[in-house]
Formats: sequence, C-alpha cells, structure tokens
Amino acid sequence: MSPNNRAAWLKSEKAYPLEVDDAPYTAPMENQIVIRNQAVGLNLVDYAMQDMGNALFPWTTYPTVLGCDVAGEVVEIGPGPLASRFKPGDRVLGLTEGVKTSRPADGAFQSYVVLTAQTTAHIPSQLSFPDAAAIPLGISTAACGLFQKDHLALQHPTAPRAPSTGQTVLIWSGSSSVGSNAIQMAVAAGYEVLTTASPKNFEFVKSLGASEAFDYRSESVVEDIVVAFQGRKSAGALAIGDGSVELCAKIVAQIEGRKFVSMAVPHAGSLSDGVESKFIFGGDLRNNEVGPAIFEHFLPKALKEGFFRSALRVEVVGKGLESVQRGLDTLKKGVSAKKLIVEL
Repeated sequence: MSPNNRAAWLKSEKAYPLEVDDAPYTAPMENQIVIRNQAVGLNLVDYAMQDMGNALFPWTTYPTVLGCDVAGEVVEIGPGPLASRFKPGDRVLGLTEGVKTSRPADGAFQSYVVLTAQTTAHIPSQLSFPDAAAIPLGISTAACGLFQKDHLALQHPTAPRAPSTGQTVLIWSGSSSVGSNAIQMAVAAGYEVLTTASPKNFEFVKSLGASEAFDYRSESVVEDIVVAFQGRKSAGALAIGDGSVELCAKIVAQIEGRKFVSMAVPHAGSLSDGVESKFIFGGDLRNNEVGPAIFEHFLPKALKEGFFRSALRVEVVGKGLESVQRGLDTLKKGVSAKKLIVEL
C-alpha cells in the first residue's frame, strides 16, 4: 500500500495562496528514488513561478507543485545503476526536477518527492535536515557556472582541497546562497577567490575561503578589483545578483586570463568587447559529468569530513506544508545571508 501524500499545490497559473491538499504517491522510475521529506528550502524561483506564471517558464502546466530544495530519508529505490548507491533509510539531500518537468511528483513542497540519483547526495548524521535543505539549488547553480564545459570549465573540487591551480576566479555576491556554495567549491578545486559582499559579510565570505572581499556598492568597486587582479591570472567570473553581469564583464575585460562571465541572472544587451557569457540553468548538471562529480564524489565526503558546510544561516519559518506560503511571502520581502526553511 502506497503512503499517503500531501502537497502545497499551485492549482492554476498565478494562484495565491498555495493550497495544501492530497497528492498521489508516485513510484520511482529508472535511476530515481523517492524520499520522505523532512525539510524543504525556499528559493526566489519559487515565488517567481507563482507571481509570473508562464511568463517565466512557458512549459509549466497546472496544477503543479513548486520547490527545488529537499532533505529527508529514502523510502523507495527505482531500477538502474545510478540509484543503486542508495538504500531505504539513507539520509539525503536533493535537487528536484519540477522546474524542468512541471510534473507534480517532482516538486519539493510535498511529503514524498521523486528525485533523480544524479542530483541526490548522502548526508552525514551530524548534519540536520534543515541545514541540508539549504544546499541543493545553491550548490547546483554554482557548480553549473563553475565546472560545466560550456561555462567556466574549472577543474572539479576535491575533499581535501586540490592543489593550487595558480588561477583566481571572481565570484560576485559571495554571501548569497549561490555565492557561498561557489566560494567553497572553487577553493576546494584549487582556485583563489575574490568576491563582493556587504562589509558586514566580509568576514563571513572570508571564512568560506575567499582571499579578498570588496563592497559591491562602492563606486570604485570595478577599479578596486581590477587592481587586485594585478599579478593574478583570471579563470573568469561568476555573476550573481542584479547588475552583476555588466560589472563582472568590465572587470574580466581588463585583466589577464579568461574573458568569460557565467551568469546566474539574465542579462539583456551587449557586454565589453571580447567577453563571452552564458546563462546558468541550475539543473543542467544532471545531464553531464558535473552532477556525479558534485553530488556523488565531492559533497558527501566534504560534508562528512568538514571540508564543506551549509554556509548560510538557516531560519526555520514554520513546520508543515501550511507554512510554505508564509515562508515564500517572507522571502519575497528580502533576506540577507540566510536561508529560509520549512520543516515537515
């Protein structure tokens, strides 16, 4: 007999609020698993999908279940070699596939969710489910930008840290969810990191491994970073946050090394001469070698041995699916250097 499932449904385009109701339990297919959710993370894309509807992702169909970040326990394993590394009872975190598929079973905001093995990682016993749920989308987006061959194509991270490559990467907005994951992975891959943040977060980003931090609001931030790159070879830039793409492009155009900006935010218009760029879609790593490099080979060991941490301060905004909408409303008002989580 299948377990009873419940979900916070987006029942029609731009519907508000989400409605908590029964949901079918969906068995895993090849290289998939099902987990019982213990905590879900809230992301900007979640309320954007609710507010913007099909103007954001035209392929979305309704009713659907939103949400990208989950942590919980494995309850069922599908066929296929990729799923065989899991067993019932395993503690895991995962990135859902719902944004891409629009299939309700693939959305985070429910009791039982289907995950692909390529974007699911074991977590150690000392890591709480709320802290684990703060990781998946942030690390996936950062990994796509840093390591995919059509982006910055950095060498993959290792635990312990890889030997120095002698190269430096610029990560704009290092105290963000994506940025905090990116700093740790870039350092673990053997790269020096320069980053931007509010001055109040300078010590935070340096604690993650950044060598230098710059105030993103400073009128001289571009010039200051260009000066800092003197004597360093650039591996390119990861642009996170509004207005970051153009600023990163101005910097990499003036320094020695890779003239490429990987964009975690869309940008319209041309960039500085000779600078290439590409927009990140955070789930793309499940379709290439970066997915297993991060979720299978790096993250479980790095978490267990302390080489990687859930960096952002976690704030649990409620318990139960009924708390998801309230959490999204809070996130929409703006948060800094923290991750909003709902426990289930």
